[in-house]
Amino acid sequence: MKMLHVTIQTNKFEEEMDFYEKEVGLTLQRDLRPAKDLVFFANAEGETCVEIIKVPDADNAGNPYLSIGFKAEDVEQKRERLMEAGYEVTPMISPMPDVKFFFATDPAGVKVQFM
Repeated sequence: MKMLHVTIQTNKFEEEMDFYEKEVGLTLQRDLRPAKDLVFFANAEGETCVEIIKVPDADNAGNPYLSIGFKAEDVEQKRERLMEAGYEVTPMISPMPDVKFFFATDPAGVKVQFM
């Protein structure tokens, strides 16, 4: 079974789209606007998507026990970039010598892990 998408419902629709396009590096795969404020971002067509839906009363989509993970080309550079852009990021975590990652909070409050 293939995972199709992760859905984020948010009242920060434009900011959320910017985060997944500019900071994560995903591209717009499907856009249902103007009929509905709903878009899908992914690495490429047919890949697992992040679905973003505008919901005016969804003020925080975060769950402290859930995160979305992405591979970064240079995890330290990615962390610096997100800090400079004003995103909340954790310190670098290295549970083993060859593993490094951190978490950032997206505009909707979702924890995003970069490895």
